[in-house]
Amino acid sequence: MKIVLAYSGGLDTSIILKWLQETYQAEIIAYAADVGQEEELDGLEEKAKATGASKMYVEDLREEFARDFVFPVIRSGAVYESGYLLGTSIARPLIAKRQVEIARENGAEAIAHGATGKGNDQVRFELTAYALQPDIKIIAPWRDWDFKSRTDLINYAKEHDIHVPVTAKKPYSMDRNLLHISFEGGVLEDPWTAPPEDMFMLSCSPEDAPDTPEEVTIDFDRGDAVAVNGASMTPLKVMQVLNKLGGKHGIGRIDIVENRFVGMKSRGVYETPGGTILHRGREAVEQLTMDREVLHYRTSLVPAYARLVYNGFWYAPEREMLQTAMDQAASTVSGTARLKLYKGNCMVVGRKSDQSLYDEDIATFEADDVYNQKDAEGFIKLNALRLRVASKKSE
Repeated sequence: MKIVLAYSGGLDTSIILKWLQETYQAEIIAYAADVGQEEELDGLEEKAKATGASKMYVEDLREEFARDFVFPVIRSGAVYESGYLLGTSIARPLIAKRQVEIARENGAEAIAHGATGKGNDQVRFELTAYALQPDIKIIAPWRDWDFKSRTDLINYAKEHDIHVPVTAKKPYSMDRNLLHISFEGGVLEDPWTAPPEDMFMLSCSPEDAPDTPEEVTIDFDRGDAVAVNGASMTPLKVMQVLNKLGGKHGIGRIDIVENRFVGMKSRGVYETPGGTILHRGREAVEQLTMDREVLHYRTSLVPAYARLVYNGFWYAPEREMLQTAMDQAASTVSGTARLKLYKGNCMVVGRKSDQSLYDEDIATFEADDVYNQKDAEGFIKLNALRLRVASKKSE
């Protein structure tokens, strides 16, 4: 039997690799998708093979991730609940897609992942896998084995001489990619406890950020960022440059309690420096260029779209349908945003566009020959008619 394991080299998947071998007497093909983890991928092949993997795939999917997953979410204005920009959620369908492809290429009967039975990631991985290969066998050890906690895994690792980057002092889990890094578990499980400052990796503390603000311009074409400070860039380069800028100024930290798809509330701490800048910049250009009713209707669809992404329905027909609508709405969002970065704040200070619907001659508070203010009286009375009728009926 062959099993393709989504492998990060962290605590869970390091244990899972060995456990799959022992439990299924199987050949384990390890696979890691490079979606922007940086140094976390160093030495991964050697570690996987030392733990028993027959092969190790480390695949650079960063450009595809930025272009085909992050950018569609950004141009849709997607935000889940209290400010979550879907960093972990949007990486899972790409990782699972390539995992299924590797299973086919190697004639593997099954795939496996390290998501727990309490979390969202199990749903995201498996919905994607079933959508792309309906008969695939999926092994989720957290739902099968006898281990009850990460402490049990740490003890197992010691018994089997498996090196893992988690200690009792720092038991929280991390997930990093081009869009963000997330932290959960451990000390963070108490929602009253502040995140330890030494936990953060992508951004400095706003208190320690430069005392001088920095301005950045972003050019957008149909809702996608195409240039930063006048320099044309690929989606990957945009993310890399804005992550560095945002991190320097402490941009993009949030601490929220969110509602998981499986039914429980969960506390998550996120760093999304580049994504926060992109989101604010796109909004600025959108305000100039998107028709009012299109904007309002698109915005009404954002919660449904964000839920689909969060819950793992990236390859579902309803998400694809909504994406078409979101992309159509974003088709006018072309122009330039100017933002000021300062001590954790990302402030829009300017925007311009050749497709701007803003007309200074109409909007002005000075004298104009376009807008007859007297017309507003009839407009108000017509809109007030139903209110006046209802009020009389209640007398």
